[in-house]
Amino acid sequence: MRYGRLTVVTGHYGSGKTNLSVNLAVDIAAAGEKCTVIDLDIVNPYFRTADFGKLFGDRGIALYAPVYANTNLDIPSLNIPLESILSDGGCVIIDVGGDDEGAKALGRFAPLINGYADRDMLYVINRYRYLTKEPAEAVQVMREIEWSCGIAHTGIVNNSSLGAETTADTVRDSLAFAEETAKLAGLPLRATCAIEGAMPADAPEPYVIKRHVKNLWEE
Repeated sequence: MRYGRLTVVTGHYGSGKTNLSVNLAVDIAAAGEKCTVIDLDIVNPYFRTADFGKLFGDRGIALYAPVYANTNLDIPSLNIPLESILSDGGCVIIDVGGDDEGAKALGRFAPLINGYADRDMLYVINRYRYLTKEPAEAVQVMREIEWSCGIAHTGIVNNSSLGAETTADTVRDSLAFAEETAKLAGLPLRATCAIEGAMPADAPEPYVIKRHVKNLWEE
């Protein structure tokens, strides 16, 4: 899967954007590259990259998160030196909140991000999530995020799944949806994500991932 040295990951609630962010970070580190993850998901207190401090620490991945991450005082206190992080080299992944409100936190970094040459902003879609079951709905949410943060997306990632119940048929049935969403958005389909054993042979741009983010009852 192709990504920029600075990669912003967005998507609606339940799209799997945090799981994608974690997988990218782990794969980058496994390839021997320096990686930093910035958790800007100030909206959802349940599934966020800040929950993976130990996983990241074991792999040498740096993590920056809001001061009140992982508490019920999820106030957007963002003292994150993004310019300094970028100047230190390596790859940077920013996991952003799940809608236009969550993207507002990203907006304060818009001038720096828009001026960074090797950047991507990937929009993660999941056909099986409420409010983004149709391509037009998914694109509408994407546009709302762009309007809120002032940064344009550069690619679509199909992460359509049903959690632990995902099969190759689950993913295969989402391929037309993903292609239509990318067409409506005027963006390339950068990846089709699926866990090992659930990737259809005809999936475009396959990216096999692990389910690092799980429901509470699966722990």
